[in-house]
Amino acid sequence: MSRVTIYSTAHCGYCSMAKTKLDQWDIPFEEIRIDNDTAAMKEFVEVTNGARTVPQIIIDGKPIGGFSELTELHMDGELDTLMESN
Repeated sequence: MSRVTIYSTAHCGYCSMAKTKLDQWDIPFEEIRIDNDTAAMKEFVEVTNGARTVPQIIIDGKPIGGFSELTELHMDGELDTLMESN
């Protein structure tokens, strides 16, 4: 798994916005689409402790939430700290 993984679906505006922000911030990520892949859906449920919405963003194996949480981490400077660790 990449340091940053985003679980998403094809027609999700918040997924698109999260991926755009990660690109703008030069943060590489792996996208896992869960809409047509039952194995990916099962992984999504396990990794996110049963989350029911997308996007769900995982950093170093830790679920951080979705687009709003990603943006808040960035605004608070905590995203930079997370990305600098390791």
